[in-house]
Amino acid sequence: MENDAITLAAALCRSFEGLYLKPYLCPAGVPTIGYGSTRYENGVRVTLADPPITKERAEALLMWELRTICFPSATRLCPKILEWGASATAALLDFVYNLGSGNLASSTLRKRILANDKSGAKIELKRWVRGGGRVLPGLVSRRNAEVAIMGD
Repeated sequence: MENDAITLAAALCRSFEGLYLKPYLCPAGVPTIGYGSTRYENGVRVTLADPPITKERAEALLMWELRTICFPSATRLCPKILEWGASATAALLDFVYNLGSGNLASSTLRKRILANDKSGAKIELKRWVRGGGRVLPGLVSRRNAEVAIMGD
């Protein structure tokens, strides 16, 4: 189930992050590279002065972050999500990849998942659509996609 969730989450990340081989500033003003990576495996943050990477390197960064950061933190904070299946887990992994486990830890979304309230969790997911203080259409689409794959 873990591999299925990670594979589904990676597809979501790829589709919403896009692929940028040179460093850039994301809409929230954070230096980013590849499929939305903000740091490398050694913990060093991406800077705008970093050299370009290959598509293969971008893919490796994405999968590393989903496996070693997102999955462990999401399932530790919301163990109930595993009972909801691979698709729902993938939706939560995409959320954590996009917004970080700190946002999940302090969220009402987490409370809804811990309470086994899937419909409430879907409502909460749809509230996370701001970047840099404004509603971003891409985040609206991303949250809708996460809700759609969560199932009933």
